[in-house]
Amino acid sequence: MTLNVKTITLWMLRILAALIMLQTLYFKFTGHPQSIELFTKLGLEPWGRIGTGIFELIASVLILYPRTTGIGAVLGVGLMAGAIFFHITVLGLDFGGDYVLFLYAVITFICCAILSLVYRKQVFKLVGIKSLR
Repeated sequence: MTLNVKTITLWMLRILAALIMLQTLYFKFTGHPQSIELFTKLGLEPWGRIGTGIFELIASVLILYPRTTGIGAVLGVGLMAGAIFFHITVLGLDFGGDYVLFLYAVITFICCAILSLVYRKQVFKLVGIKSLR
């Protein structure tokens, strides 16, 4: 049994996107001071922090399940677009003294964007579009 390069690459993108989103859940759900500070600065504490965490958890699970990868990836694109937007407009790229959160958002956005394109038929099927070439 041989795995081809495309399969390995897609799994790497799925795992990377899901891992980045899942590792931030600890901070969001336990009320880590940096997470509270971030969402307070956005005016979204605590519901924005908890709600974002729930959606990131859902996106991660959907991305890892092959039949729903495209749907989770689209959700991930939306979540990370929001994160990138808020880093650029309100938080700053170096929130917390480094660029890690911003870089994680960009990396996850890119992974999810690629997955969204590759698995677009899943999304089209969900919204009732028959076929786009």
